[in-house]
Amino acid sequence: MSHSPSSPARFLSDNAATVHPALWDAMRAADEGDAPYDGDALSRRLDDAFGAVFEQEVAVLWVATGTAANCLALSAMVPPHGGVVCHREAHIEMDEGGAPGFYLHGAKLMLAEGEGAKLTPGAIAAVIDPIRDDVHQVQPHAISVTQASEYGRSYRPGELAAIGALAQQRGLGLHVDGARFANAVAHLGCTPAEAVGPAQALSFGCVKNGGMNAEAIVFFDPGLADVVRYRRKRSGHLQSKGRYLAAQLLAMVEGDVWLSNARAANDAAQAIVAEASERLMHPVEANEVFMRLDAAEREALRAQGFEFYDWGADAARFVASWDSDQSAAQALGKAIAAL
Repeated sequence: MSHSPSSPARFLSDNAATVHPALWDAMRAADEGDAPYDGDALSRRLDDAFGAVFEQEVAVLWVATGTAANCLALSAMVPPHGGVVCHREAHIEMDEGGAPGFYLHGAKLMLAEGEGAKLTPGAIAAVIDPIRDDVHQVQPHAISVTQASEYGRSYRPGELAAIGALAQQRGLGLHVDGARFANAVAHLGCTPAEAVGPAQALSFGCVKNGGMNAEAIVFFDPGLADVVRYRRKRSGHLQSKGRYLAAQLLAMVEGDVWLSNARAANDAAQAIVAEASERLMHPVEANEVFMRLDAAEREALRAQGFEFYDWGADAARFVASWDSDQSAAQALGKAIAAL
């Protein structure tokens, strides 16, 4: 299948990118009769395929959205009367329309601070230490970190290990929102296992990295998957033709498409930075670039055809994708530098 790149000037979101040809081919190959729901041959291969990536036994469930992946994973760790510690700017707090409260039947998000939208053991302790151990206060049951963070910052393996040690000490579950997990792994140059740390569950991003409508929940504690199988059905995410979701995920990981796509997106982000680094708000450790730009400067860029999101009153976010044109990324950087 031929590939038609997205608009050269589009840096709105990696959600706006095209679907990678390998995934189209995999879905076309799956367009034959097989068992419904998750009983098909492709869905049954997911555990082994992701187990090879992470070099350990895992249980994998597909869902259609990252919101469902995050919330279903957390639902296995957190009761309705419990809480989840996350960063104040985490996706589950800022961009999921209250879905955590819906899926977790009222459980509370406990908001922590941290530079670059990253958590630290100290920031987590500052939230949970003042909580009395009695029925009058919501008790924490899990921590959720975002790899890479909402500001495109990657957690180093040692940072995740420290958070995991705190979670184990306090008896808390650890979830990783990996909407851009591939970009973090590509940036860090470490193993996938090191980039996820001692988590019990990972929301493994596919759509932002060249997928169409498939995300994976990877359970490093397979017993949690047994709980979520029922909750996935109850929440309306057990698709009857699940083989098409499984086909996308297998095409991503079995041919290392997930890493090559992430490297391409990261390289395009670095091409922007190379031309206009003096305006950077955060180090670029994945495929997102945050620049200081006032309203007039943003309008000037849009007048040149560049598409992106405003990020508050005096900033903009540019997101490179697996199919971003490198020359367009350089042109954007030069346009920013020329303002």
